[in-house]
Amino acid sequence: MNTADLVAALPGAAQRRAASHGQAGRDWLDGLPARVDEVADRWRLRLEGVLDGGSESLALAVACRDGRPAVLKMAPPWAEVDGPQTRVLQAARGRGYAELYAVDATVGALLIERLGRRLDQMGWPPEAEMAALCTAFQAAWTVRIDPDGLIDGRGKAHALMAFIDATAAELGHPLSAAVISRARLYAEDRAAAHDPARAVIAHGDGHAANALLGEDGAFRFIDPDGLFIEPAYDLGVLMREWPDDILAGDAVERGRGRSRALADPCGLDPEAVWRWGYLETVSTGLLCRKLDIPDWPRMFEVAEAWARA
Repeated sequence: MNTADLVAALPGAAQRRAASHGQAGRDWLDGLPARVDEVADRWRLRLEGVLDGGSESLALAVACRDGRPAVLKMAPPWAEVDGPQTRVLQAARGRGYAELYAVDATVGALLIERLGRRLDQMGWPPEAEMAALCTAFQAAWTVRIDPDGLIDGRGKAHALMAFIDATAAELGHPLSAAVISRARLYAEDRAAAHDPARAVIAHGDGHAANALLGEDGAFRFIDPDGLFIEPAYDLGVLMREWPDDILAGDAVERGRGRSRALADPCGLDPEAVWRWGYLETVSTGLLCRKLDIPDWPRMFEVAEAWARA
């Protein structure tokens, strides 16, 4: 493939994310073809094509010199390739996650096992996707690394609220005061609830596009954020997904029902899932509005309904 065409082939969400970083984003895009060529030559990879779905990085289907299929991920400098993601993948060794073959943090390159179809491409209803993700999470939560240097539950709650405040102000306060007030209440609650004895190494963004089918029929994750936090947080991420399903009836009733359906198979507290889910819905809705990703109106509608509960 012609690497000169890589920037044009980069998924739109990743291009918008790079643009949001100003000159640093432009520099990363400009240098991307040369970095891909250098890494492919050094690791003896055959480039096969750009994979879709990336929201921040470039993902390329490649073949290793022994013919083994893999994915070359080229991450931008703000993604911190030498941080939690690499630590989690190295420790997992394919358990709950795609296997990591090689990494070069100096150029933001990771060579990762190529799994099968993404869960969101299977054509399943939301309930089936959520069940598969709950099973995948329970495998991923068994991975252990030293939590030193990872964002914990207290830090994540504070970071979400800081993002909500800053982004809402930047966008001219598109959400009601009630939504923001409820977010602050829930952020303070989950920060206070952090207990290292009950925390796991969580994925941090385990939605259906980050879960891919393995040869054994089980779904495994890619792109972990690597948080030291209560497992209910990972389930809370799923509360923000499929907003049309939430809005297909009484949004509060359906949201509460989803929190129970997620929590019960994992033996977790549905209220903790609900509160993390509220924070994720508000923060991700604001991010989508900022990046002009079409999901934001429905996320805002869900957030407004949940704030009135």
